[in-house]
Amino acid sequence: MESNHSVGTRKDNTEKSARNWTCIGGRAIFPRMQIVHVETLISRGPFAESAKWSAIREQIHTAVRGAEWPPGSGSFTIYPQSGKKRGEGSGVTPIKDFTIHELTGDKPRFSQLGHTPSDEWVAEYPWPVGERVRPGNMDAAYVWPDGVVCLEWETGNISSSHRSMNKMCLGLLQGSIKAGVLVVPSRKLHVYLTDRIGNVAELEPYFPLWKDTSCDEGILEVVVIEQDAESTDVPRIPKRTDGRALG
Repeated sequence: MESNHSVGTRKDNTEKSARNWTCIGGRAIFPRMQIVHVETLISRGPFAESAKWSAIREQIHTAVRGAEWPPGSGSFTIYPQSGKKRGEGSGVTPIKDFTIHELTGDKPRFSQLGHTPSDEWVAEYPWPVGERVRPGNMDAAYVWPDGVVCLEWETGNISSSHRSMNKMCLGLLQGSIKAGVLVVPSRKLHVYLTDRIGNVAELEPYFPLWKDTSCDEGILEVVVIEQDAESTDVPRIPKRTDGRALG
């Protein structure tokens, strides 16, 4: 994985004349979506200091920053309309799908993969927690012989965000995952997305609770994303129903 990771710059016609780029699996990814903050709630043990985690983390951030709207625009521009009313505002799922594809490439989801993943990203990986009843699949996971890194991109409501955080904390508590990362919109972005979408403002009061998760090793992070620009000249991002929010 580390050998597929490189960094460079490009020139374009935007006000950002030079942008960093990163390569994931041989594909050059240019930054479009903004990561405005990363809240590290847990960072413990040797893995948190390892080159392996540093490379995986950079791949996550690169794929997140690579999300663009409209497709092919080279930036992430949101239609500035509140999502409080049905049929207004923008969805989230197409942004998430772009990032997952950047990580996993053209591989099918885990259930259709046909082999045990090893040192690779896979979509829809099953949660290794629970016994009789297992929670829904991870949006994406990096799987290798020593562990699993979970990536969740919030497309549902705030209750869905809490479930994601709780599942990742349980995974750390049980030692079934090495790291968990949740991607959520900033205060500035979430007002233009579907009403009730999980967002950092509503999660922040619970950060001390999740920080207190008992584990000797593991990482738990919240990545906060924001638009590159706003314009009424771009279309709204389509929505679909997910967790009682139209994501």
